[in-house]
Amino acid sequence: MVRAARTALLLLLAAVLAAGAAFAEEPEPITIDNVRNYIVGIDEPVTLSDGTSRPMINFDNAATTPALRPVMDEVDAKLRMYGSIGRGFSLKSDYSTELYQETRDKVLSFVGVNPKDETYIMFYVNNTTDGLNKLATALINSSEDIVLTTRMEHHANDLPWRERCKVVGSKVIYAEVDGQGRVIYEDLERQLKENPVRYVSVTAASNVTGYMPDVHRIAKLAHQYGAKIIVDGAQIVAHRAFSMLGETPEENIDFFVFSAHKMYSPYGGGAVVGLNEVLQEHQPTFYGGGTVHLVQDYAVSYKTGSEAYEAGSPNYPGVVGLGKAIDILRQIGFDSIAEHEQKLNRRLIDGLLAIENVTVYGDTVNLDDRVGVVTFNTSDANSYELATRIADRGGIATRRGAFCAHPYVWRLMGYSDAEMEEYEACDDYNTPGMIRVSFGIYNTEEEVDTLLEILKEQIEEIKEHNKELDEKELWDDIMYPGY
Repeated sequence: MVRAARTALLLLLAAVLAAGAAFAEEPEPITIDNVRNYIVGIDEPVTLSDGTSRPMINFDNAATTPALRPVMDEVDAKLRMYGSIGRGFSLKSDYSTELYQETRDKVLSFVGVNPKDETYIMFYVNNTTDGLNKLATALINSSEDIVLTTRMEHHANDLPWRERCKVVGSKVIYAEVDGQGRVIYEDLERQLKENPVRYVSVTAASNVTGYMPDVHRIAKLAHQYGAKIIVDGAQIVAHRAFSMLGETPEENIDFFVFSAHKMYSPYGGGAVVGLNEVLQEHQPTFYGGGTVHLVQDYAVSYKTGSEAYEAGSPNYPGVVGLGKAIDILRQIGFDSIAEHEQKLNRRLIDGLLAIENVTVYGDTVNLDDRVGVVTFNTSDANSYELATRIADRGGIATRRGAFCAHPYVWRLMGYSDAEMEEYEACDDYNTPGMIRVSFGIYNTEEEVDTLLEILKEQIEEIKEHNKELDEKELWDDIMYPGY
């Protein structure tokens, strides 16, 4: 009787919140054409080096994306009913717990899985790096747990495997990339043939070149040789629709990891979706409240499944934001997002290739397998100085360096391991690096044109400055020989 009354009140409060949210909803559907109206901070001015101010152009979306206003509003609204999740006895606790669990189904559906199909389960994480670390500590337990990954990976999909394999006496092996940066599938299959690989871990999209390896093709290869596949989805979720399911069961993805802050919900949070039967058999090296059935003086009975991977108090705002971001991206439509990105990629690459002495990395002709990421350099300017000038004088955010993907960047730039040993930090002025432009759904072709204009101006200024330095050094050599 009491429980029924509590449930009725909970449903009433939920209805009131839903009605309020509906009343405050955006007056028009969010589309790729009007999404700029819903980006938080898009008109916030920044102060340039000359003292003037202007709204910043953000081309650093591969690192993190700004918040969508409906996501921010949803988090603010849902915090009014925030209570402890899973173990509280209050209407707010019940409400928060229900939302927390419902979002699990939304995440599963987002990656093409039927929430009622118990083949897959999901658990929440802080971000992709956290998720991959948890998988590494859970799955890698013996010297036989060999991991195969590729040379295009972000450090988040490399270092957790390296370090965990060291602990258990296993190893990580790598498939190579070609001169344009694409994964060499033949080399990947060779490694599978020659080594008893237990897990293959690969990115769904590179944060350096934007390349999207055919992960379902790789899944089929992995399964053919008795391995499971793990996909780092950090760079795909805001750009393309992704399904865990392939055209055949052999092409299905076994584990998928992604972050909310890459998809316009910077409140922390992310998710791992994985095979139920495998996750039930393992536990990561993270312990604490919420992971146990019973703790006695000298014995512990641990839970299995999702709860075993979610020690401590959940990140409720992160879960709320993640769920709303999924709704908005679906509303905009991934076909529209892909078409928009292709236009931006093409416009930027063509503009860069028209500038003398500029190198654009990767395939500049066939862009079909690239999300909105373009990296480049010029022999006329140091990349650190150029990126700094673009930001300080042009108000444009890019990224410069090796983007937490050092082996991949060095390969594309033509540097060997031995050559890179003298450099300790990828953000040092003298360390070789690239400039990266990464697009969001709100970026425009006009912004690309502005970047190209400022880029050309700054390259010319740097060339002129370097010429003056060269002339001064030559004059000093003539006037003061030996000094």
